Amino acid sequence: MSRRRQIYEGKAKILYEGPEPGTIIQYFKDDATAFNAEKRGTINGKGVINNRISEHVFLRLAHIGIPTHFIRRLNMREQLVRQVEIIPLEVVVRNIAAGSIAKRFGIEEGEQLPHTIIEYYLKSDELGDPLISEEHIACFNWATHEEMQDMAAMAIRVNDFMCGMFAAIDIKLVDFKLEFGRIFDGDFSRVILADEISPDNCRLWDFNTGEKLDKDRFRRDLGGEEEAYQEVAKRLGLLQDDENGPGEVVDMSAHRSRLRPSTPAKPNPAKPKK
Repeated sequence: MSRRRQIYEGKAKILYEGPEPGTIIQYFKDDATAFNAEKRGTINGKGVINNRISEHVFLRLAHIGIPTHFIRRLNMREQLVRQVEIIPLEVVVRNIAAGSIAKRFGIEEGEQLPHTIIEYYLKSDELGDPLISEEHIACFNWATHEEMQDMAAMAIRVNDFMCGMFAAIDIKLVDFKLEFGRIFDGDFSRVILADEISPDNCRLWDFNTGEKLDKDRFRRDLGGEEEAYQEVAKRLGLLQDDENGPGEVVDMSAHRSRLRPSTPAKPNPAKPKK
């Protein structure tokens, strides 16, 4: 088997050159980080669970017309995705006060916000992922006005869908982070959803008990991280239990005939940012 060329290694994933131009293989690690990688650890099996949860969510989002980079899952830890030019922004959608917004404004954690808020952060661990405004984004040309409109519209649609999806399994979607990328067709580019959606970048609370089922268990030294991730997968129907505890992650191949992935335009290598 030929050796794959590694393109990038991040905090939670490794990216390898894909089998065709314009594609990338995304490998999910068990590494866990918090506070811009100041805190590091491992959550056993996290990569497998996140791979399956992200596949499940991206397939369902594609079914309602959200364009994503997801093509197909390759194995327990890897996905084939489209190569994109990542927009250097983290788009955070907040429904309930938690984390940094609660600290910044002195709001009690768990308080329902009057309406959903979208915040933008510069994607830079070195600078601490600072909170930025739309004026900053326009001034420094991190994204165009049209791209901002597209990202905001998709973020709201994703939020509406996921709130319902998680509510159906007795989970509150408190907040979550999205990343977007550009794909190109000649001189034309469009924005699609990229990265992942999993308990790594969503705050998920049990509706009845308020128990945290996400990476806050690692951030706050609560313990039980592995069980929390498994619980989310189990409620989504992706993890079967047996007499001895959590069993195998369910293969999603049976779902693919019902859930339509994003219509794959012929992939094009990402252009360098001008």
